[in-house]
Amino acid sequence: MIPYVREMTPHYEQPETVSPSVRRVLAHNPSAFTYLGTGTYLVGHGDVAVVDAGPDDPAHVDAILGALDPGERITHLFVTHRHADHVGAVAALADRTGAATYGFPCDAPSDDQTEPLVPFVFGDPEADVDQTFSPDDAEERTRWTFQPDVPLADGDVVTGADWALAAVHTPGHIADHLCYALADERLLFTGDHVMGWSTSVISPPTGDLPAYLASLERLLDRPDTWYLPTHGPAVTEPWPLVEALLAHRRERSQQVLDALDDGPRTIAEIVPRLYADVPKQLWQGAGASIWAHVVALAAEGELSPTDGTLTRLSRLRRSR
Repeated sequence: MIPYVREMTPHYEQPETVSPSVRRVLAHNPSAFTYLGTGTYLVGHGDVAVVDAGPDDPAHVDAILGALDPGERITHLFVTHRHADHVGAVAALADRTGAATYGFPCDAPSDDQTEPLVPFVFGDPEADVDQTFSPDDAEERTRWTFQPDVPLADGDVVTGADWALAAVHTPGHIADHLCYALADERLLFTGDHVMGWSTSVISPPTGDLPAYLASLERLLDRPDTWYLPTHGPAVTEPWPLVEALLAHRRERSQQVLDALDDGPRTIAEIVPRLYADVPKQLWQGAGASIWAHVVALAAEGELSPTDGTLTRLSRLRRSR
């Protein structure tokens, strides 16, 4: 069982003190992808760093600036990744503050990478979802036009007057994902890589399951004792959560293979079987997750996507 952490009282557009060095301003953009909203973090005092400026919403930009104490200014804008609910407000905030932007440089996937190996069209007319999956959900749309003023690589450290943030490259949810470590507080800003309220969406081609698992494994060897995700409350017992997320993904891969034991199936047929207890409105995201597992399992030679269906190769080999 995943030890979810979901208790959080939203105080939209009001600064909250999270730690001696960190304040949070919660954007009013709750959704199935953002939970109660996007949390923008202000780090340090005097010359302040921002982690994830949040959605393109003038009221949220005003709230971030209003959270500053007299004499303070924003000097750095750190981006965990290019999804719109994280980077949408960066341009407006940079324009109003003159702060430089920091993030991982990344190009958009080519056109021939954007189609799933097996299209998943849900045939249930009562599903109350768009019948064709699109990874470009309104909250998850990727801003490939964004390029940071200062590109960061894994291990790069940026320092301010009373803070230092170290970039930790954690691809998986998306290729450019960075976490940021505040070593003085043994704190890791985890963006969408690890969240207490939910598992992360991994949608190929920008999402990559093996990379995500490797990024999770990496966190188990780090000294951070608590996490601040961009969505949801603080995670104060991170290692059990990370271990549970790893176990969950491995179990899901096995469930995909087991679903093919009785013969070939499509992703659209697998999703209702594995997500029967999930509202149908969320089956699009579930389909993206299964798609990521299919890509990984196909690369491992466990299954074959052919003519719109999936066949379990490992079982066929054992039966011969």
